[in-house]
Formats: sequence, C-alpha cells, structure tokens
Amino acid sequence: MTRRAFFGIRVGFLLGILVAVALYAWKDVHDRRERNEFARTLDIALVLVTDGALDPRDVELLKSRVPVLSERLGDAFRSYRQSELVPFSFAVSGPVPLEEPLPEPADGLAGAARYAYQLHRFTRDVDARAGVPSRGFDSRIYLVLRSPSAFGLVEGMSEQGGRVGIALAELDASTVDLALFVAAHELFHTLGASDKYDASGRAIDPDGFAEPGRIPIFPQRYAELMARNRPVAPGRELRPESLDELWVGKKTAREIGWSSP
Repeated sequence: MTRRAFFGIRVGFLLGILVAVALYAWKDVHDRRERNEFARTLDIALVLVTDGALDPRDVELLKSRVPVLSERLGDAFRSYRQSELVPFSFAVSGPVPLEEPLPEPADGLAGAARYAYQLHRFTRDVDARAGVPSRGFDSRIYLVLRSPSAFGLVEGMSEQGGRVGIALAELDASTVDLALFVAAHELFHTLGASDKYDASGRAIDPDGFAEPGRIPIFPQRYAELMARNRPVAPGRELRPESLDELWVGKKTAREIGWSSP
C-alpha cells in the first residue's frame, strides 16, 4: 500500500468518526428538545442510593409516595394545558448503597472533563447494581439519601437541560415528601428550568412565588418547585412538608415547555 493510499484511508476513517459523532450529537440535542414538547409521557428513572444506614420503613414510605408526586406534577401540568396527558412516569430502582464519593463539579475545561468522567463512572456503577437500563429514559435522577443530622441536608447537582440529575436529602418519616420535592427540582433542571432563589436561598419575587398575584401575598399556599421553600412572611420561608405544597410557577412552566414564552 502506498503512503498516499494509507493517508487517504486514515483521513476517511477519521472523517467517518467525525460524522458519526456529529450525527449522535445532533440526535441527542433533538431528542432532548423533543422532551419539552410534552407530546408524550416522559419516562424518568428515579434511582435510590443510600449513604449510610437508614430505616427501611422510611425508604418504603418514600417509594409509596412517588405516585403522589406524579399526580401532583400532573395537576400542575394541566393548569397550563388542556390535556389529560400524564407528564411523567417514574420508574423507581434501588436502593443501593453509595460505594464511591459523589462526583464534584469543578471549574475550567479540565475540571468539567474530570467531572463528566466521574459522573459517567458513578451512574454506570449505580445503574449496574440497581438494574437500571442504560437507555430508554428521558432523564435519570439519582436520589442520595442520608440519615438526619443537625444540618438538614438538601442539595442537588444536575445537568442543565441534560439527562442526569443528582439530589441529596436526609431521610426519616418526616422528610419523605421533602426528599421527593428535591428530586423533582433536579428533574426540572434536566428539562431546562432555572433556580428561582437568590444567593441567600430565599425565593425571588415574583418568579420564585407560586402565586405572585395573591392578595395578601403572604403567606404563600405553595412552594414553587424551583424556589424550593414556601414564603410565609417577609424574609421568612418554610421548607415544604407535603407534596400538596408543591407547585410550578409560570416562568418555570415556560422554561420546560408547558406554556408558550
């Protein structure tokens, strides 16, 4: 084989890889945008991961409340659309124990690449142990559960507009609904919703209020999903205790495609 022929084969092979990657990226972007049309029910994997010992009864209680979360999100969806569509179908897997540290987001190109690799390794390991298919879900939310502490841990990290979200919550019988609230918050991040709270963690007026036009405005009856807390007085907010308090505000609804811009 001549050097020129070898060069041509190598260039053709590399171009083929480039085209395949470009097609995959185009399809992935197209599929992610298609989710926000809500022309069908989105399939969501909710994967439970335990970080330390928990009361199995609390975990089972959490599982039993997932249909209530689905119903509550359906009620919010139908307040924006005249449709009988069920917006989300949750497939619960686990729990499986946390065996490696959670991936930590980092700044810079190298940090982002390292985080992407760690996230891929984390999800692949958990999926394998929990029996979660690698394909077939519109989003995968990993709910990491820990025993209660003095800190009242509620955190999350998700791909904005991506497919993977990680939620962290402390679990006992009193925080089951709060844990699912946090999981839904991270799910909405994967659909393109932005946070509706400020640097101090307080709901932003008006977008972080479920009912910004309510008179009097305080106390709010619901907690806007992307603000997380329920404002009850100027400068005072409460964490939601029940999924009945969950609501999706107008800006969040626009961001995920439930309503027109």
